[in-house]
Amino acid sequence: MDHMLDGYGMNRNHLALFHAVAQAGGISAGAAAVRVSQPAVSKQIAELEGALGVKLLERLPRGCRLTEAGEILADYARRWRALEADAAQAIEEYRGLKRGRLNLGASLTIAGYLLPRVLAEFHRRYPEIELRVQTANTRQVQAALLDGTLELGLTEGVHAAPELESEVFFEDELVAIAPAKHPFVKRADVTAREFCREPLILREPGSGTRAAIEQAFARKKLKVEPLLSLASPEAVKGAVLSGMGLAIVSRLIIEQELASGALGIVPLKDLAIRRPLRRQRLRGRSESPAAAKFRELLSALAKPA
Repeated sequence: MDHMLDGYGMNRNHLALFHAVAQAGGISAGAAAVRVSQPAVSKQIAELEGALGVKLLERLPRGCRLTEAGEILADYARRWRALEADAAQAIEEYRGLKRGRLNLGASLTIAGYLLPRVLAEFHRRYPEIELRVQTANTRQVQAALLDGTLELGLTEGVHAAPELESEVFFEDELVAIAPAKHPFVKRADVTAREFCREPLILREPGSGTRAAIEQAFARKKLKVEPLLSLASPEAVKGAVLSGMGLAIVSRLIIEQELASGALGIVPLKDLAIRRPLRRQRLRGRSESPAAAKFRELLSALAKPA
């Protein structure tokens, strides 16, 4: 519509005044409705007629009436005003969290064990906002933030990406686990070196959990060489439960197995691993109202330990 208006020499003011005149049934009444002087409205209508090359109004002894061309333009003017009102209402609803969509990304541990409570509360407060959550490892979430697919990412680690802003929202504890009857569970003096000699189950390369484990062991000049690499924390936990080996996982994911006695924690006497969980976004990208409220809720419901 803007290009059409420009092409015919019309502008928004011309169309608004013509709409007022058409709705009121005369120049005087239209001028009063928009609180503009009658001569000014007459001048604007004359300019509009000149730009279009047609007569829009027939002047009568008492008032005026629309010509056929005027009827055509009046119909478009009504639709334009309605569309303008709809657009203003839509923006107001967006600002007031009555409509919109929030695209989130979360690494697997966060998506499975921290995020559900936050999502449920956000939906309870803002049911009209559509939530879309992409679950992937840290590297994949960051890639989606960089290409604009996601507005907010929650990750277990950070790969080098200066284009992203990063802020800690939770501190997670990684613990060594084994089947409950494994001899390591009953010992208090297991070393990181001993643990490394066992068959190990780890997450896949690119996972924030895998990176945190490798970095922690590297600081002790040890290298972890997994028997098996798996793409989800649940798969790692399942492999340990089946007796395939030992693992290091987020404490968040094993609460039920600890309570039931299916798994036990191996207390490594010379190694403790804590890792920050981070909220990330593209640097310089404007924040939507939905993202701002989600960020506030995340901070309230997932406080650092």
